[in-house]
Amino acid sequence: MPSGPGEVTRLLHSWADGDQAALDQLIPIVYAELHRLAHRYMSKERAGHALMTTELIHEAYLKLADLHSLDLQDRHHFYAISARQMRRILVDHARARNARKRGGDLREVTFEEQSLEAPEQDVDLVALDEALDLLATFDERKAKIIELRFFGGLSVAETADLLQISRDTVLRDWRLARAWLVCRMKT
Repeated sequence: MPSGPGEVTRLLHSWADGDQAALDQLIPIVYAELHRLAHRYMSKERAGHALMTTELIHEAYLKLADLHSLDLQDRHHFYAISARQMRRILVDHARARNARKRGGDLREVTFEEQSLEAPEQDVDLVALDEALDLLATFDERKAKIIELRFFGGLSVAETADLLQISRDTVLRDWRLARAWLVCRMKT
């Protein structure tokens, strides 16, 4: 089975052109990466979370299958879109959980700066999502960097390549955006 980055990009383009068989070939290739992303997200969730890693992957797959008309540039772009879909699924589940608890025993979760790098920290995904949306209103690039690195698990180099900016810019924006998020989420 082909599995190189060039093959992933070729299959993505074929899928975007309507070739459903390309998606069938693509899924086994990218499944391991999607599983890694989903596992990373789920490790940040509280014990006993209603959504399991495999369910997250399957929900993301269903959403991705409806997005075949997107102009997917390459595998990094595909993973970035996958990260966004998983973010949305987790935030929707967190909102539903919070709605069930409204007026009940919600606990306040603090967002420490290292929580963007330490998966063992308990991050309030709804608050983070809202803060990222606010950040995107005045600095879309910084919000995208957080999304790609935190939710997408992309490295500094991969993020720089995808956004076509320097690695130094990614690092600088990453630090500034994290600091802004920490301040925003403490208020």
